Formats: sequence, C-alpha cells, structure tokens
Amino acid sequence: MKAIWNNTIIAESDDTVVIENNHYFPSDSIKKEYFKESDTHTTCPWKGLASYYTLNVNGKENIDAAWFYPEVSELARTIKGRVAFWKGVEITK
Repeated sequence: MKAIWNNTIIAESDDTVVIENNHYFPSDSIKKEYFKESDTHTTCPWKGLASYYTLNVNGKENIDAAWFYPEVSELARTIKGRVAFWKGVEITK
C-alpha cells in the first residue's frame, strides 16, 4: 500500500493493518522528512490518546493529516507503532 499526498509517496508498506477503514502503516515505512509532530491530540474511547503529524511536501502543508497512538489500549494493540492518514491523503495499492 502507498500513502500519497501532493503527488508524492509519503509512506509505503506491504504490512498495513486496517481498522475502521483506515490503513495503519508501520512507523518505519513513513518518509520522515515529510512529517512534523503536531501539538494536536484527540481521544478515542477504545484506542486511546492520538497524536498527530502535519505533512509538508514540496512547500505545501497538510495540518494534522496523519495520526498515531503512542500508547494504545489492549484492544488496539495491533496498531501500536503505526500511522494512519486522512485529509486528502490517498491510500492506494
């Protein structure tokens, strides 16, 4: 699977986990040069506290377009160490 934003592959892996229609990519599959940690946090009742990344690709910014769970609940253990996307990031094979 590939995560693409602004005509650039920002993550690529054959090992994604799908939860709630979101592909969670291993954190070592993201191209870190495009990711900047955000101060945004949200809480999921069953996964835990989410943290976000802002994408910066070829001079364009996509605020809080990727998220991850630094600590996950037991129910969400399969997405520990993984990153998911939204806000116009295309997920494709």
